[in-house]
Amino acid sequence: MKNYLSFFVFLLVAGSCKNITNQLPINQFQQENLENYTLVDVRTPEEFEAGHLDNAININWYDTDFTEKVGVLDKEHTIYVYCKKGGRSAKAQAVLDSLGFRAVDLTGGYDVIAGSEED
Repeated sequence: MKNYLSFFVFLLVAGSCKNITNQLPINQFQQENLENYTLVDVRTPEEFEAGHLDNAININWYDTDFTEKVGVLDKEHTIYVYCKKGGRSAKAQAVLDSLGFRAVDLTGGYDVIAGSEED
């Protein structure tokens, strides 16, 4: 019984650590080593056209074929995803994880960056 309890605690800790490492505040994201990652903006094309991070590609979360579109991304790259405020990117990150990608949600969303550009 003690071994089962220890194993359960291990799983809880491991699961908690995974969530922490798969998030990064968007204002701490640095675009270095572009050959090692892909930056995906999951907002609508209209939102993307109004402003986006350099080197981002736009794959709209609301597209019915979102899973197919992200499925062609390079699984050797870490995929960084962001949206306007963080809701869509968190969902996209979960989908990417389920497809076998290393995905990181840039928390806070584009609004954090856009707000700092106005100052």
